[in-house]
Amino acid sequence: MLQYILSADGRVLLFIQEFLRFEWLNPVVLFITSLANGGIIWILFAVLLLCFKKYRKTGTAMAVALLIGYVITNLLLKNLVMRVRPYDAIAALEPLVRAGDWSFPSGHSTCSIAAGYVMYQKLPRYLGIPAIVLAVLICLSRLYVGVHYPTDVICGALIGLFAAMCSLRIVGNGR
Repeated sequence: MLQYILSADGRVLLFIQEFLRFEWLNPVVLFITSLANGGIIWILFAVLLLCFKKYRKTGTAMAVALLIGYVITNLLLKNLVMRVRPYDAIAALEPLVRAGDWSFPSGHSTCSIAAGYVMYQKLPRYLGIPAIVLAVLICLSRLYVGVHYPTDVICGALIGLFAAMCSLRIVGNGR
């Protein structure tokens, strides 16, 4: 079963490369994926929210979720699993970007879902919905650029969701 999943992971990436990549779309997706480099967009949103008394709990919850996700994903799992990047394992895969660490799980997906879900839960819908849409687009962008397997992104997103839920319990209700 595991071998089938790993094989399917690679086939999905090759399908994306063959049928879903377009020259005109590449710069857009590269921009979207770069927004979460180092978690920067989510860190900036958290800092911005911390500046307003009304939204301090949201900013705090985002920061806590980002920290929990970072510890689980980047400090623990990436170094335990040590999964090579798909472009190093699949000869036919041509990445649009390269990364310097391990593939599993996706840190971009973890931080995006962690912060995006907190924003979705704690902010008015006109802010929360775009945040979660951006988070999902960042997750999908990691597949498009060929830097993560689908299972990396799915597991990263699940860790992000877990981190967000823990954070929301820790920080409490309110904005």
